[in-house]
Amino acid sequence: MLICSCNIIAKAQIEDVIDGFLAQDPWLLITPSRVYQEMDKRGQCCGCFPNVVSLISARVQAFHAKIHTPDFELLPFLQQLQSVASAESPRRTVALSAASA
Repeated sequence: MLICSCNIIAKAQIEDVIDGFLAQDPWLLITPSRVYQEMDKRGQCCGCFPNVVSLISARVQAFHAKIHTPDFELLPFLQQLQSVASAESPRRTVALSAASA
């Protein structure tokens, strides 16, 4: 399944990068920008970032379920991920607003 049409990036490619990060450090704060940087790519329109955030969240939850991380440790981490990811997304809105002006 294609996630990013600007860079032609498939879901499996993103999942592989996320899994690699988690294997290195289960508590690394993974963001779409970090995933793209690892693939030597860059967000262009950033319209895919919400889907990438969803993939990151799902993979992080599945990974931590496997290693039996208690919810009270995982929930604040997931909230932090969502917060950071939300901070990345407005760049697209600003870029689109500037382009249409």
